[in-house]
Amino acid sequence: MSLDPATKTQLLDMVERFVKERLQPAEEQVERDDAIPADIVSDMRELGLFGLAIPTEYDGLGLTMEEEVEVAFLLGQTSPAFRSLIGTNNGIGSQGIILDGTEAQKTHWLPKMAAGEAVGSFALTEPDVGSDAASIRLTAERDSEDYILNGTKRYITNAPIADVFTVLARTNPEVKGAKGISAFLVPATLSGISIGKPDKKLGQRGTKTADVIFENCRVPAQSIIGGEAGKGFDTAMKVLNRGRLHIAAICVGAATRILNDALAYAMQRKQFGQPIAQFQLIQAFLADSRAELMAGRAMVLEAARKRDRGEKVNLDASCSKLFCSEMVGRVADRALQIHGGAGYMAEYAIERQFRDVRLFRIYEGTSQIQQLVIAREMIAAVDE
Repeated sequence: MSLDPATKTQLLDMVERFVKERLQPAEEQVERDDAIPADIVSDMRELGLFGLAIPTEYDGLGLTMEEEVEVAFLLGQTSPAFRSLIGTNNGIGSQGIILDGTEAQKTHWLPKMAAGEAVGSFALTEPDVGSDAASIRLTAERDSEDYILNGTKRYITNAPIADVFTVLARTNPEVKGAKGISAFLVPATLSGISIGKPDKKLGQRGTKTADVIFENCRVPAQSIIGGEAGKGFDTAMKVLNRGRLHIAAICVGAATRILNDALAYAMQRKQFGQPIAQFQLIQAFLADSRAELMAGRAMVLEAARKRDRGEKVNLDASCSKLFCSEMVGRVADRALQIHGGAGYMAEYAIERQFRDVRLFRIYEGTSQIQQLVIAREMIAAVDE
């Protein structure tokens, strides 16, 4: 159910103030320390940001997809680390439970996630398994009423601070591809789980990613999401479809911030006796960026509204993720060029932003995977 207009306005105003007054001033500290300050995490909990997309019956705010992307347009206007922390709880960390979990799984985990008391993490990628997610090798061998997990997951967001992992594992080695995969809810405290050293990344400092290693980790059979083995890949794809819309909205937010910064710089930076914003080639950079930003925003909103209406959005989500992640890269490149030599210096935010946005074209489905999904959906529609 949608928020009433007054409540929605109040929420968006609150998030906008929080981004501008608390998060943006802390960006340099996050970049320097590679960590989010504890007091900001506490504020996020108090504001309910960990539970934006979790249903109200489990103590979340229960935002619609359209409302969530409008919040993401604002959260994208600061360091991705802040969004990554709360976004995993609202997205890939909780959505598998929301969409396919048993009532017991929902009751146990979702209120904790909504309150920020439990941080979720989605463990899909492996050392030799990335875009080909159906080739998962981590094994889950049945042993009486339990499963024994063995294998490694890689580049797992929130791994060093996670309280529960959604783990995609192969429960039926005889079945190749997607049908032999199940999704498990695995508490991080179980014996047999270890976390690798934190990854050092090109950008998005402050986000925590690492390997998660399972060595004879015993989990009860009732830990399978939905209680039925072999459905994990379907759950993962539903989660990623939704996540792609969210990431597309974050890209729109990031492009908004980058373009605003570039315009402000172009208005105050003078060359040849006038602000560089008066030069037509600079104006072309600004105009192209604004047009692409407007298109991306419209795409995401329309796809979100379709999802809220219960329509299939596989193609729309991939189109939005593809266009917006590529779009924000172009906007960042133009913005750095507008800054000239200054843009290559860490003194200006564009140097960090340029590095940060590069990842959007890779995670939750690379641009090339989105192209394949889009084409496959187009062909399937004709065959129908």
